[in-house]
Amino acid sequence: MKLIQLAATLLLGLPISPGWAAQDIRLATTTSTDNSGLLKYLLPQFEAKHGAKVRVIAVGTGKALKLGENGDVDVVLVHARPDEVRFVAAGHGVDRRDVMYNDFILVGPKSDPAGLRGVTEVVAAFRRLGDGGARFVSRGDDSGTDKMEKSYWKAAGVDPKGRPWFVSAGLGMGEVLTMAGEMQGYTLSDRATYGAYRAKTGLEILVQGDPRMFNPYGVIAVNPKKYPDINYRGAMAFIDWLTSEEGQKLIAGFRVHGEQLFFPDAGK
Repeated sequence: MKLIQLAATLLLGLPISPGWAAQDIRLATTTSTDNSGLLKYLLPQFEAKHGAKVRVIAVGTGKALKLGENGDVDVVLVHARPDEVRFVAAGHGVDRRDVMYNDFILVGPKSDPAGLRGVTEVVAAFRRLGDGGARFVSRGDDSGTDKMEKSYWKAAGVDPKGRPWFVSAGLGMGEVLTMAGEMQGYTLSDRATYGAYRAKTGLEILVQGDPRMFNPYGVIAVNPKKYPDINYRGAMAFIDWLTSEEGQKLIAGFRVHGEQLFFPDAGK
């Protein structure tokens, strides 16, 4: 098989990386990196340089880490730091690295029926949402965003489950933003996906800037000792590139409507 892959690589004129030439790299990542357009911007650059195709599975962070735990992917790019640390500690992944960050924002309709405009603390905003004056659309999918939202409800002393104003969608960020726009409701979003969907939804940023809304991303290779058949060399080549000066500059250069949506922080 390796000889066939090498011959195909040479015939196509692709660069050779010993041990994993022309093998696909399976990446499980969050819907935010996909919905925002970041992956469509980054991956062709990596693929052209290394001659390997990155196969993307975009799901919530919880599902992405489960795919890694089961050996169904080679590398994960997610945003839920405590879960990432547990994933590595449990022996499912190795060589976790910081990649980039952005922040969470609370968005809603221009009419702002819950009166959140001007609120500076996210927990205070969720406490006000708990009064039930307006619709709230939740990811409900065990994603990094969903986990953060749940922490805000808990800190606010509000249990939204079963409330008539609370909708648990079980969907990705782009779909939830679309639903919130159609329902004229509120939702918690990462800034990047909101930037890509802002014009489609008509939602406005109402609460932002609270330190609690910081949103870091990490990349982790699946542990080859647990799953010897994974493409570990390909995973590490992707991680090395993503956290290299080249990859970090590309992340900083990604913009939607002129706005920078991710901020590189590898090695910081």
